[in-house]
Amino acid sequence: MSKQELPVVGLNAVACCSPIAVRPMNPEQAAVVAPMFKALGDPVRLRLMSMIASVPEMCVCDLTPAFDLSGPTISHHLKVLREAGLVDSERRGTWVWYRVKPEAFRQLGALLEISAAPAAGSAE
Repeated sequence: MSKQELPVVGLNAVACCSPIAVRPMNPEQAAVVAPMFKALGDPVRLRLMSMIASVPEMCVCDLTPAFDLSGPTISHHLKVLREAGLVDSERRGTWVWYRVKPEAFRQLGALLEISAAPAAGSAE
């Protein structure tokens, strides 16, 4: 796996993109959105994301025991999700609490909307 840092994604940049079923993305738009999908493309990060999204916020102390992985490995996966703009974190004492960024998922959902696609066989 690449050790390349993922850029922090600005949510306003994602808003620039119309649904991919309406028009192809340009290279700049794809470069903005790709780190979010890349972050979600790992099974551990996808599970972490689903756990965090299922509650208002979750402590890393509750996430780590759910995996057969070391604490530093879980922290790395959470860092990738945070740098991709999918979660926020807040340190409280010795623990870090995570919460989903709803706007990021609304924007990704809008990007994947297929109901806006032209009907098959229609003239464009």
